[in-house]
Amino acid sequence: MMSEKKINYKDAIEELEEIVNGIENEDVDVDELAKKVERASKLLTICSDKLKKTEAEVDKVIEKLNSAE
Repeated sequence: MMSEKKINYKDAIEELEEIVNGIENEDVDVDELAKKVERASKLLTICSDKLKKTEAEVDKVIEKLNSAE
């Protein structure tokens, strides 16, 4: 598994999809389920943080463009 510090949004989404598919297909051992759910929670937090950061950056660019007019 990748470090949370270096994982990008695309990789996080792909890993989440793998976890969900494994759970849906019952490929996840019951003993591993808690670990998978915990990892999914971390990945969701990473994705959410990246989306919020990107949204803030886009808002700044739009503000800058609007003030330049």
